[in-house]
Amino acid sequence: MTPRIFDRYLGRQVLSSTLMGILLLSGVMVLGNVYKKLDELLGDTKLPLTVIAEFIGLIIPFSLIFTIPWAFLTSILLVFGRISADNELVSLRMTGWSMPRICASVFALAISFSAVCYWVNVDLAPMAKNRMKTLFYEVALENPEALFQEGRVLEKVPGFRIYTGKRNERELKNLEIVELNGALAGRVVRARRALLETEKGVLDFTLHLFDAEIETYTYNQDRRIDKVDFLKAAETAITFPMSRLKDKSVRVNASMKSTDQLWGELNTRKDAVSGRDMEDRHLSQSRTELNKRYSFSLACFTFALVGIPLGVTAQRRETSTGFALSLITATVYIGFIIFGDTINDKPGSHPHLVMWLPNLLFLGIGGWLFYKLSRR
Repeated sequence: MTPRIFDRYLGRQVLSSTLMGILLLSGVMVLGNVYKKLDELLGDTKLPLTVIAEFIGLIIPFSLIFTIPWAFLTSILLVFGRISADNELVSLRMTGWSMPRICASVFALAISFSAVCYWVNVDLAPMAKNRMKTLFYEVALENPEALFQEGRVLEKVPGFRIYTGKRNERELKNLEIVELNGALAGRVVRARRALLETEKGVLDFTLHLFDAEIETYTYNQDRRIDKVDFLKAAETAITFPMSRLKDKSVRVNASMKSTDQLWGELNTRKDAVSGRDMEDRHLSQSRTELNKRYSFSLACFTFALVGIPLGVTAQRRETSTGFALSLITATVYIGFIIFGDTINDKPGSHPHLVMWLPNLLFLGIGGWLFYKLSRR
């Protein structure tokens, strides 16, 4: 087999297996996270298909951060395990091929996938996360009636719990509104009918209530109801401060900022969004996030170096063996990343350096194993 033909053969095997793995793993991760994330942002809100499709599209970059390296590692373990079991490697070595030459096409793929991971980690994923956080408020602005679902309690409005019995466009019926005073109900409003009023470009909305019954609770020092005042109103209105929720919850953390913004924060010590001076712990978070993006981009090359000798050593056809090895390796690798994230606000622990430990560890192990394999 000529070198060029073998390069195409091995590269095609690894590439096709990797792409199949990315599709399968991304599908699992997307389906596993989309409902959870939608529930966190929108609760039981029924959304247009275009919004759901956009949300799924925003989840995909996060899955690619993990699925590209994992699928590439699994593919290497399976392919090299198979060609080793079929004695193809022995045949090539007997003709004078070295292991670095045999694996040249795989290392070329590793560099290519690392470039893709770099783009995903550095540019695509932060942009998607920032967009995902604002999606709820765009739905509230463009289609606020969608927040009110029949037979459901709306819990996203700060300080309120709103139950809707029936809804016809912006007309709501059999409404029950609980206005909270801390953890206690300060006021309960029941209305047979309500009309939703919004102003274009304004997140706050107003409910005009008709045939309303209002109960106001007064509590004693033991947090027990001391007095209840009853009031009936033919018509009244309540304004709900959705903008307050946006100011409180849409905080741009380090993972949502662009890479250029993070570099700017480290150079100027000022927050890229608010312009305020940053504390050391916030600078540590930005520094750690920046190093994580660059470090994680090298995962494919790292996995190639450690995966080839592991795959050859396994010498098994069973896909379960290759998958188990890839799962263990990926879990250990990601464990370091998670640990670095948990201490990212502790500058004394140098969490930004922790982000590079998995690459250093596996490059060292992989280099040693690959050297031993080459000397056989």
